[in-house]
Amino acid sequence: MKIAIVSGKGGTGKTTIATNLAKLINNSFYVDMDVEEPNGRLFLKPEIVNEENYYVMIPEINEDKCTYCGLCANNCAFNALSIIKSIKKTLFFEDLCHHCGVCSYVCPENAIKEVDKCIGKINYGKFDSENINFIEGVLNLNEATGTPIINGISRLLNEEKVYILDAPPGTNCPVVSAINSADFVILAIEPTPFGIHDGELALEIVKGTNKPCGVVINKYSNENLDRFINKNELNILGKIPFKREIAERYSKGDLLIDMNDDLRNAFIAIIKNINKLNSREIRWKEQ
Repeated sequence: MKIAIVSGKGGTGKTTIATNLAKLINNSFYVDMDVEEPNGRLFLKPEIVNEENYYVMIPEINEDKCTYCGLCANNCAFNALSIIKSIKKTLFFEDLCHHCGVCSYVCPENAIKEVDKCIGKINYGKFDSENINFIEGVLNLNEATGTPIINGISRLLNEEKVYILDAPPGTNCPVVSAINSADFVILAIEPTPFGIHDGELALEIVKGTNKPCGVVINKYSNENLDRFINKNELNILGKIPFKREIAERYSKGDLLIDMNDDLRNAFIAIIKNINKLNSREIRWKEQ
């Protein structure tokens, strides 16, 4: 089972929820898909045992063979290629390329070949286990999107294990890729005007995928979220209280489940509520 934790914006407690669930659930894997700024390792403190560079294919054009017919540019759905016939020039806009290979496929002169480009890496590690249970994607600086790495990580996952997917924040393509990998989605939301507004945007994406979803309210105090919850017919999986002590411990890289029994039980309640909405039961570690 793959559980994705998403949020409409940063700072809503997405990684807090993901890391604590990963530590609490029996034999679970933590998967950091926030490849632009992965920080789950600050809380789980894994031992990294393997690193793999991640490559995509980009076109390399042989100007000596190119006849500037324009077939490559005309068939590129992302406008990553442009042919200027008057001066016999080919332009490649790398940031627009989606690595689909259509340009090399349609070229009648075999003037385009695909070459490897490293855009980041995938790290494998372990925490509280003899086996690998930590996977982290890291995007190189100045790369346009981390979606290929997220898709690459998704292909590593199987249906037999429990994965906690720490998705990127926001409502962009990498978020959609992370949600598509999941069987269940947790929406992390904070009870503020910005939190509710951006949470509604993220919820629209989740609805578009038809994935089952529940809400965890972070920094919960007395603010009323009834309108948001009732309007969208959402299941509240749990609530994390708004306390200074939590913020202080978080800033030191501590997990909430290790603070006290009340917070540990709050995360156990989240697991129990997920179990009510799914046929597969998830178990948690006893103290």
